[in-house]
Amino acid sequence: MPASQEMPSTIERSDKHAQELWSAAHDSAVEQYGEGERAHRTAFSALKNQYEKVGDHWERKAESGPSDAKAAGGRDTDAPTAEGVDANASTKHLRDIAARLGISGRSRMKKDELVEAIKQENRRETAASR
Repeated sequence: MPASQEMPSTIERSDKHAQELWSAAHDSAVEQYGEGERAHRTAFSALKNQYEKVGDHWERKAESGPSDAKAAGGRDTDAPTAEGVDANASTKHLRDIAARLGISGRSRMKKDELVEAIKQENRRETAASR
Protein backbone atom coordinates (compact mmCIF):
# COMPACT_ATOMS: atom_id res chain seq x y z
CA MET A 1 0.00 0.00 0.00
CA PRO A 2 1.40 3.45 -0.87
CA ALA A 3 2.70 5.54 2.01
CA SER A 4 0.08 8.22 1.34
CA GLN A 5 -2.58 5.71 2.44
CA GLU A 6 -0.65 4.52 5.51
CA MET A 7 0.77 7.82 6.77
CA PRO A 8 0.45 8.21 10.55
CA SER A 9 -1.60 11.18 11.74
CA THR A 10 1.39 12.80 13.44
CA ILE A 11 3.13 13.02 10.07
CA GLU A 12 -0.02 14.24 8.34
CA ARG A 13 0.05 17.18 10.80
CA SER A 14 3.70 17.91 9.96
CA ASP A 15 5.23 19.95 7.15
CA LYS A 16 5.30 18.78 3.55
CA HIS A 17 8.99 17.86 3.65
CA ALA A 18 8.42 15.52 6.62
CA GLN A 19 5.55 13.87 4.77
CA GLU A 20 7.62 13.45 1.61
CA LEU A 21 10.61 12.12 3.56
CA TRP A 22 8.50 9.54 5.41
CA SER A 23 6.68 8.54 2.22
CA ALA A 24 9.83 8.07 0.16
CA ALA A 25 11.53 6.05 2.90
CA HIS A 26 8.40 3.97 3.46
CA ASP A 27 7.86 3.19 -0.21
CA SER A 28 11.54 2.29 -0.66
CA ALA A 29 11.41 0.03 2.40
CA VAL A 30 8.27 -1.69 1.09
CA GLU A 31 10.11 -2.46 -2.15
CA GLN A 32 13.09 -3.77 -0.18
CA TYR A 33 11.40 -5.61 2.72
CA GLY A 34 7.71 -5.85 1.83
CA GLU A 35 4.70 -4.37 3.61
CA GLY A 36 4.62 -4.31 7.37
CA GLU A 37 6.30 -3.18 10.54
CA ARG A 38 9.82 -3.16 9.15
CA ALA A 39 8.83 -0.69 6.42
CA HIS A 40 7.24 1.58 9.03
CA ARG A 41 10.27 1.37 11.35
CA THR A 42 12.58 2.21 8.44
CA ALA A 43 10.47 5.22 7.47
CA PHE A 44 10.40 6.51 11.05
CA SER A 45 14.15 6.03 11.34
CA ALA A 46 14.70 8.21 8.28
CA LEU A 47 12.29 10.82 9.65
CA LYS A 48 13.90 10.91 13.12
CA ASN A 49 17.27 11.65 11.55
CA GLN A 50 16.00 15.08 10.42
CA TYR A 51 12.91 15.67 12.59
CA GLU A 52 11.87 15.49 16.23
CA LYS A 53 8.42 14.92 17.65
CA VAL A 54 6.96 17.97 19.37
CA GLY A 55 3.47 17.45 20.74
CA ASP A 56 1.26 15.94 18.04
CA HIS A 57 3.53 16.57 15.02
CA TRP A 58 7.14 16.50 13.77
CA GLU A 59 9.45 19.52 13.45
CA ARG A 60 12.78 19.80 11.65
CA LYS A 61 15.84 19.53 13.90
CA ALA A 62 18.57 22.17 13.82
CA GLU A 63 21.10 19.46 12.97
CA SER A 64 20.54 16.08 11.34
CA GLY A 65 21.63 12.97 13.14
CA PRO A 66 20.43 10.13 15.35
CA SER A 67 17.85 11.25 17.90
CA ASP A 68 18.64 8.68 20.59
CA ALA A 69 20.78 5.67 21.51
CA LYS A 70 18.43 3.30 19.65
CA ALA A 71 18.80 5.29 16.43
CA ALA A 72 22.57 5.49 16.83
CA GLY A 73 22.89 1.77 17.55
CA GLY A 74 20.62 0.45 14.83
CA ARG A 75 18.03 -2.28 14.99
CA ASP A 76 20.28 -4.73 16.80
CA THR A 77 20.70 -2.55 19.89
CA ASP A 78 18.72 -3.08 23.08
CA ALA A 79 18.71 0.66 23.82
CA PRO A 80 15.26 2.13 24.35
CA THR A 81 13.77 4.59 21.88
CA ALA A 82 13.02 8.17 22.86
CA GLU A 83 9.87 8.02 20.68
CA GLY A 84 10.96 10.85 18.41
CA VAL A 85 12.26 13.17 21.15
CA ASP A 86 15.73 14.38 20.20
CA ALA A 87 17.47 12.95 23.28
CA ASN A 88 20.83 13.99 21.81
CA ALA A 89 19.84 17.68 21.81
CA SER A 90 21.16 20.07 24.43
CA THR A 91 19.43 20.42 27.79
CA LYS A 92 18.61 24.02 26.81
CA HIS A 93 16.87 22.85 23.65
CA LEU A 94 14.89 20.24 25.58
CA ARG A 95 13.86 22.89 28.14
CA ASP A 96 12.70 25.13 25.28
CA ILE A 97 10.59 22.28 23.87
CA ALA A 98 9.23 21.53 27.35
CA ALA A 99 8.28 25.20 27.75
CA ARG A 100 6.42 25.17 24.44
CA LEU A 101 4.56 22.07 25.58
CA GLY A 102 3.70 23.66 28.93
CA ILE A 103 5.60 21.13 31.04
CA SER A 104 5.90 22.40 34.60
CA GLY A 105 9.03 21.91 36.70
CA ARG A 106 11.25 21.80 33.62
CA SER A 107 13.86 24.20 35.04
CA ARG A 108 14.71 21.67 37.76
CA MET A 109 14.72 18.62 35.50
CA LYS A 110 17.83 16.76 34.38
CA LYS A 111 18.20 15.90 30.72
CA ASP A 112 16.81 12.36 31.03
CA GLU A 113 13.83 13.69 33.00
CA LEU A 114 13.15 16.27 30.29
CA VAL A 115 13.19 13.55 27.62
CA GLU A 116 10.69 11.47 29.63
CA ALA A 117 8.42 14.46 30.32
CA ILE A 118 8.41 15.44 26.64
CA LYS A 119 7.66 11.84 25.61
CA GLN A 120 4.68 11.77 27.97
CA GLU A 121 3.36 15.12 26.77
CA ASN A 122 3.85 14.06 23.13
CA ARG A 123 1.79 10.93 23.80
CA ARG A 124 -0.93 12.98 25.51
CA GLU A 125 -1.16 15.55 22.71
CA THR A 126 -1.13 12.88 20.01
CA ALA A 127 -3.98 10.99 21.70
CA ALA A 128 -5.96 14.21 22.09
CA SER A 129 -5.53 14.98 18.37
CA ARG A 130 -6.89 11.63 17.18
